Amino acid sequence: MDTNTTLKRLRNKYRLIIMNEDTYEEVVKFKLSRWSVYTALSVIFVLLVALTTALIIFTPLKYYLPGVGLGNAKQIKEYRELKMRTDSMEQSLKLQHQYLEDLQKVLSGKDIKLDTNKLALPKVENSDD
Repeated sequence: MDTNTTLKRLRNKYRLIIMNEDTYEEVVKFKLSRWSVYTALSVIFVLLVALTTALIIFTPLKYYLPGVGLGNAKQIKEYRELKMRTDSMEQSLKLQHQYLEDLQKVLSGKDIKLDTNKLALPKVENSDD
C-alpha cells in the first residue's frame, strides 16, 4: 500500500449528522476526517491519563496503593520497629493486668486456685550396709 493513498484516506472528509428520529430534523452536523478523529481520541486519552495520574499523586488516594503510601525504606523500618514495640507493650500490659487480678484474688482470699498437684512418690528405703 502506498503512503500517498494512506495519507489521502486519512484526509478524506466525512460528514457526521445527528438527526431527531421522530422528525428527521438535523440536530448537529460535523465534517470530520479520520485524522481529526484519531487526533481527538488521542488528546482525550492523554488528558484522562494525566487527570488520573494527578488525582492519585495529589490526593490521599496514593495511600491505598500497595507500596506507594508507605514512603522510603527508612520510614518502613521505623514503622516495623514501632509495630513490634507496640505489640510487646500490649503483651506486657496484658501480663501485668493478669498479675494484678491474681494478686487481688490472693489478698481477698477469693477463689484461690493452685497450679501445683500433689505428687505421690514411692517411699525410699534406706539401707545401711
